[in-house]
Amino acid sequence: MRNVHARWAWPGILFVFVCLLSGCATYYQRNLAFQEAFYEGNFKRAEKLLDKNRKAATNRNRLLFFLQKGVVLQMQGAYAESNQYLEQAYYFTQDYRTHYLRKAASLLTNPSVTAYRGEDHEVVLLHYYKAMNYLMLREPDKALVEIRRIDIKLRALELKYEGSHYRYTRDAFLQNLMGLAYEANGEMNDAFIAYRNSYESYENLYAVEYGVACPEQLKKDLVRSAGKLGFVEEQQYYEQKTGYRYKELQHHKPEVLFFWQNGLGPVKAEWSINFAVVHGENGVVTFQNEDMGLSFPFPAASSGNGQSDLGDLKVVRVAFPKYVERPPFFTKAEVVLKDKRYPLEEGEDINAIAFKSLEDRALREWGTSLMRLAIKQSITAQTRKENEELGAAMSILNALTEKADTRNWQTLPHSIYYARIPLEEGKNELVLQMSGKEGTEEAGFTFTAKPGQPLQFHIYSTMDSVFL
Repeated sequence: MRNVHARWAWPGILFVFVCLLSGCATYYQRNLAFQEAFYEGNFKRAEKLLDKNRKAATNRNRLLFFLQKGVVLQMQGAYAESNQYLEQAYYFTQDYRTHYLRKAASLLTNPSVTAYRGEDHEVVLLHYYKAMNYLMLREPDKALVEIRRIDIKLRALELKYEGSHYRYTRDAFLQNLMGLAYEANGEMNDAFIAYRNSYESYENLYAVEYGVACPEQLKKDLVRSAGKLGFVEEQQYYEQKTGYRYKELQHHKPEVLFFWQNGLGPVKAEWSINFAVVHGENGVVTFQNEDMGLSFPFPAASSGNGQSDLGDLKVVRVAFPKYVERPPFFTKAEVVLKDKRYPLEEGEDINAIAFKSLEDRALREWGTSLMRLAIKQSITAQTRKENEELGAAMSILNALTEKADTRNWQTLPHSIYYARIPLEEGKNELVLQMSGKEGTEEAGFTFTAKPGQPLQFHIYSTMDSVFL
């Protein structure tokens, strides 16, 4: 069974209170009962609340339904059933059909009326969950199918954002997981390539952009796999780079790869920016915010007289999504086996990836939102000319519907840590010691090891979070 630990520290109530004060109605708030059940570790209730909404699997939020259902089932140790829903999530992300009516409606209201298709990192991480399910089921060959899907998704992101300053085009942690899965399946050559790619991604991307250094365990695995394959030049090169020696890394004990999913990932909220509307020649208007150095010109003439059809509009408020961090209660942990200690190393900071990715596409978000606002205001101005009362009503409707899309996968962890622990033959009693500013906690585990046994995988989750 998957081990889970949760602490309810009023995050739901506090977050809703903040939402009410700021006037936002977020996806989090609309699904508060489910969120509370999940964060309390009451996964049976969380599952019932998901199933209670029969339309959830078919409406515009169906991707989130499949993802949340998959996570809730994994938390209960139902790994095969979890993958059934995560597979449906995968098929949905592969469906490139566009619902043009909803797309048009989003330009007249807000983007939340369209089907949610997932953030880039969410679409990739669903395969992490699927792969871990298979590894927990001791089916590494099936896990490799998900590993290859991860590789395909990451390559597609590299092509999609080639030449732009979009950071999430590689995932060092998942490249590392590729290596571990290949090794568990006896494919050491592919494992070495994955470890090497992961090492480079940590050094060149993660350490610089997300503040996540290359795990020492990965360095050891890279040197060890090169030496085991007889790649002398690569072995010597990485020995020099990492400071580890192949001879010192050889051992023949069974091992467990212990993954710790810590805390809760960020949730989306709403914020707004005021733009001055500068009317130019030939109907062109420019939305400007001098404090932020933003300027977006739009052709808005439609009446044929060279004047903007936005009327005498001077200032507009535009809503955008933003992330709200939920800092984890625990900040570090280590596994103790007899007299030896194995620190869990951070491999993935999902919180940082989410924030940076939204930041990278901010200009595109702002441009799309302003185009939506321009269309809405243009229709309202034209309506006012024909019917003042109807135009006024539309102006009120525009203000009410000016909302950001606050949907996101809200059952992801804040960050993921891991350790590779050698086991003795027979029963092994491990103790996980977790600590944070507010205190410490322990959890115990028993693993049975046999000579020649393949790599074991284990996941432990703590959802303890605090709000600043």
